[in-house]
Amino acid sequence: MKILILTQYFPPEVGAPQNRLYELAIRLKERGVDVTVLTAMPNYPQMEVHSQYRGKFYAFEDMNGLKVHRSWIYVSKSKGIFNRLLNYFSFVKTSFFVGWFKLGKFDYIVCESPPLFLGITAYLLKKMKGAKLVFNVSDLWPESAEKLGLVTNKFFLKSATRLEEFLYRKSDLISGQTQGICDNISSRFPNKKIHWMPNGVDLSYYDSNAIKSNWRKENAFDENDFLFLYAGIIGHAQGLEVIIKAAEKLKSYPKIKFILLGSGPEREKLLALKKELNVENVFFFDSVSKNKMPLIIADIDVAVIPLKRLDLFKGAIPSKIFENLAMKKPILLGVEGEAKELFIDEGKCGLAFIPEDEIDLKNKAIEFFENNLQLTEFGENGYLYVKQKFTRDEIAGKFYDFLIRNHEK
Repeated sequence: MKILILTQYFPPEVGAPQNRLYELAIRLKERGVDVTVLTAMPNYPQMEVHSQYRGKFYAFEDMNGLKVHRSWIYVSKSKGIFNRLLNYFSFVKTSFFVGWFKLGKFDYIVCESPPLFLGITAYLLKKMKGAKLVFNVSDLWPESAEKLGLVTNKFFLKSATRLEEFLYRKSDLISGQTQGICDNISSRFPNKKIHWMPNGVDLSYYDSNAIKSNWRKENAFDENDFLFLYAGIIGHAQGLEVIIKAAEKLKSYPKIKFILLGSGPEREKLLALKKELNVENVFFFDSVSKNKMPLIIADIDVAVIPLKRLDLFKGAIPSKIFENLAMKKPILLGVEGEAKELFIDEGKCGLAFIPEDEIDLKNKAIEFFENNLQLTEFGENGYLYVKQKFTRDEIAGKFYDFLIRNHEK
């Protein structure tokens, strides 16, 4: 079986889709699949093409047996919609030409969305290469952009919705990152074959028994400090203001400290809020490479994972849940719906707070701080839960079986 994975995001970039798609590709290769990746010159999230790729229209590399083709992409640090669209559509165009001239035929093209517009390239290559199209949806776009207020132009939203529906219709198979995404698409396109392909974790990589860390000491935190960690994109969807506001209300608990690790469009705004509220128990750290994350997770107490309180996110499962649970770290989850049902109600992996409610976050933080036995219990529960249901091997195996079942149909 020959598969092309078409994605704008891939290592050496750091991020959830990059890790997820790389791990899937490696495991498909281990099952005998001939895997090719067509992706952009690495630039995310700094929005600056990495030095060894600058000035190139095309690059090829072998990445642990994966054939990785890269094409030029327009990159700008501007957050304006025009520059973001240039970013998306530049890769739509260059990836099509590389796919056309550099690549052969495939059995499947697996296209990662968002960005939704990359589906245009996937559809054209599907027709040219005689492949079946698997549209892999990790976010319901443009619905999420509209509800977050990131896109307000009605004509653009209507046009994007038409493209979204066209791509669903033209896809041979569809996969969704959450059950909520799968249910949403299935309700609109009941005749489509849809597969739930959640995020997951490599337990051998995030092994709490094998990792010894001095990160806490190296960054001047006391061994008695109680550290809450948010690690990820500092963006609109996360609603991270709730952490700053809760920290302001926890000044009488000097040992409770919050760490915000990552980069994104809301970072400067949050730094300004921290200064405005005179908050000294929140610490900002830059993004780190994947190999450094286990060392950081090993030295914190609880992972805090928030999203804004929108119906849209009731079907969301933030990827950072899995790595923390694999490291036996409990979670403080500010997400309603599917994630809470799985990891709090069923898995008993931590506590939940009401999204965007700093009072509830403050109270749950104190509850964790005052009950160390709870930390151990939730940590063990979380590890066993992801080991049972969310390992990379199991997820890739089920997706492989899904493709095999539909290969000749």
